This record gives sequence, C-alpha cells and structure tokens, in this order.
Amino acid sequence: MSTASPPHSDIDSLSSDSLSSDSAVYRTLLESTRAIPWKIDWATKRFTYIGPQIEALLGWRADSWRGVEDWAMRMHPEDRDDVVNFCVSQSQSGVDHEADYRALTKDNGYVWIRDVVHVVRNDRGEVEALVGFMFDITERKKTEEKLLALQRELEALSFKDGLTHIANRRQFDASLEREWDSARSQGQPLSVLLIDIDFFKQYNDVYGHIQGDRCIVDIARTLSLAVDSPRDLVARFGGEEFVILLPQADCTVALKVAERCQRLIRKQAIVHAQSPHGQCVTVSIGVGTTTPLGQSRSADFVEAVDRQLYAAKKNGRNRIEALRAPA
Repeated sequence: MSTASPPHSDIDSLSSDSLSSDSAVYRTLLESTRAIPWKIDWATKRFTYIGPQIEALLGWRADSWRGVEDWAMRMHPEDRDDVVNFCVSQSQSGVDHEADYRALTKDNGYVWIRDVVHVVRNDRGEVEALVGFMFDITERKKTEEKLLALQRELEALSFKDGLTHIANRRQFDASLEREWDSARSQGQPLSVLLIDIDFFKQYNDVYGHIQGDRCIVDIARTLSLAVDSPRDLVARFGGEEFVILLPQADCTVALKVAERCQRLIRKQAIVHAQSPHGQCVTVSIGVGTTTPLGQSRSADFVEAVDRQLYAAKKNGRNRIEALRAPA
C-alpha cells in the first residue's frame, strides 16, 4: 500500500514551523552567550538588531541603539575618532576587521570592548550589511596594563643600580652611545667625569662592608646634586667608581662640575680615619671633553678619561686631572 503524500499546504506549514523553530534556537543561542551580536544595515547605517545583553553590560537599552551615531557617541572621546575612521574605511573597502575601544556606560563609566566585524555583500559584490559581536575584554585589558606596568618597572630596574638607586653601568653605556651620536651629528662637545672614592679598601677594612655601602650611597646622592641639566647623567660605574655624563658641556663646564663634586663631598665630611686628606672621605676625578668626529669611538674616549682618573690617583688622590684632546 502506498502512503499518500501530505498536501502542499501541510508541507509549507511544516517548513515554516521548522524555520521558525530554527530561528528561535539561533536567537536563544545568540542571546545566551556573553558576546553581544549585532547587525547594521549599510544603506541606512541603522541597527537592525543588537543583543539584549548590551543593557546588562553598558546600561543602555537595546532599543536605544538606533544607528551608528549611537555607537560612536557611546565611545570614549579619546578612542572615538581613530576607531570610527578605521571601522568606516575598512567597511567601505569590504574588509572584515576588529577594533578595541572603551565603550561608555550609562552611569559614566567605561568598559573595554572588542568589536569583531564581518562585512556582508550582496550578489553584485556591494556592501549590504555589517554583522558582528561585541566582547567585554575589560579584565584582559586590566591584565595587559598590569603586565605593561610590570615590564616598565623591570626595564627601569634594569637601568638602575640596586644599591644607590641611581643609573647603573648599562644605563650609562646606552646614554653615552645616544649622546655620542647626537654630539657628532650636531658638532657639540661632550664631557665625561670618572670618579673614584679614595682609599676605599681601607675604609671597608676599618668600618666594615655595611658602612662601606652606606658611604657609596652617600657619595651617589652627593654627586647627583652636582649636575644641573636634565640630560646630565650620574651613574655607578662599578664598585666605588662613578661616572657623570655631561652632554653639550665644554671643558670649562666639566671642570666646574668636577670641582663642585669635590666641594660637596668635602662638605659631607664622612669620617675616614685612614685617609691622609683630613681623615675624611675624598674622591679622585678624571675629566675628559671631546667633540666626536668621523669614526671616533666612545669607548676609546672613556678609556682616555680613565687614564686621567688613574693619573689623579697616582699623583696623590683627592685631585682632578683633565683631558682636553679630541677623541
């Protein structure tokens, strides 16, 4: 026995019910996810749909999102121009894209949003609509900001001497190369002071290494008071040695800074019973000034200044020896 086929009207009814059921399922799935679906008609620039989750996230009712103007004006002013211009240009070109921005909440706060946008084209290849999802990435952004802050802190620490908290040798080397190139290109002088605490081994022998560390810290703070320009750099060179970088400083300025260093340290009057110079801590200083030319190397210049420091120590310490020759 053959089974009769149902009338066409019954088939149409079944198909319609099935499609309606599928649409309901899709809508339920979309509206139960934390991602917020939306659709914009390209011709009118109006929202034809936005998920009701938007109200829980931002406080704005779904039916208040009428057009792209609402989307733009509910964006943080600092992000608005760049994000809107980017999204419009990508959409006009028919390119799928993503954008991160701070969406304003109804109570004047903000939430970090990632908008993932797909461009829908018609049969003629023309842009017909934009569909996409908004994702709340606030927690991710907070984590990224914490990681960036930690990275900046670690970078700062990598250029800072752990004991004295002034610049370390690594920072000096980087700054010297930068200022060396600048001085060479601009034909400007550059000066370097190398400074050594006199009789420091004897100081440690008498007062111990903890007090020796305190002495190094005191000298670092004192040397930092001797410079004026924001570009001047005081760094710990290693052990009881320090270095001062003076961009755009000629030999006259460099010698004045060296003399100021010695004067301020004498004023500190740090007791050093084994020192023949008034039983106080003193320093020896090598000074060099040059205008970098051609293929001259900063390392060679620093070595020349170091020889001046050696001469100052050899000639009795508590003195300044200066180099005034080109590198």
